[in-house]
Amino acid sequence: MKFSIDNYASEHARVFGSMDTLAIQRCLDLIAKTIVEGKKIITCGNGGSASTASHYITDWNKMYNLASGEKFRGVSLTDNIGLITAYGNDIGYDEVFAGQIKALMDEGDLLVVVSGSGNSPNIIKAIEAASDAGGKILGVLGYDGGKAKLLCHEIFHTPSWDMQICEDIHLSFGHLVMKTICESEINPRL
Repeated sequence: MKFSIDNYASEHARVFGSMDTLAIQRCLDLIAKTIVEGKKIITCGNGGSASTASHYITDWNKMYNLASGEKFRGVSLTDNIGLITAYGNDIGYDEVFAGQIKALMDEGDLLVVVSGSGNSPNIIKAIEAASDAGGKILGVLGYDGGKAKLLCHEIFHTPSWDMQICEDIHLSFGHLVMKTICESEINPRL
């Protein structure tokens, strides 16, 4: 399809409208449950998805704390360039997230992976490390979900092969979470 503003907007609406709302709700519930239980939420992704993973933690941490006065235990594995380059240089880029997970993740914590393809080797290794630690895994995935789709406990799947549509909707997921954790019954002040 040739690009135009109208085509982009209509494709965006079509894809978002085709998504499984029950699956989306399960993802929101898993994040809310993790927060209520005082467990950590850890995010990761590559490229634009790295920025999205960081954006999630920024929004969720600040807004949940402001709305509730409660602690939010979240970290984005994309935010420490020293650790990323140390693992990348000394061990290999495939281990930049798994290495951090091995140091941070406890049983019951939640890993949120953000990936257009769901096939990046460092994302798959992160999922495996989280699973080995007894964590839960939520995949925010595009395309057909890739290998990650089969390894995650819950999936927010954007069924599109257009990376920009996927990235837009993946960012929207972060805002859905923020609205949920700041305005729902899990928030003790509301």
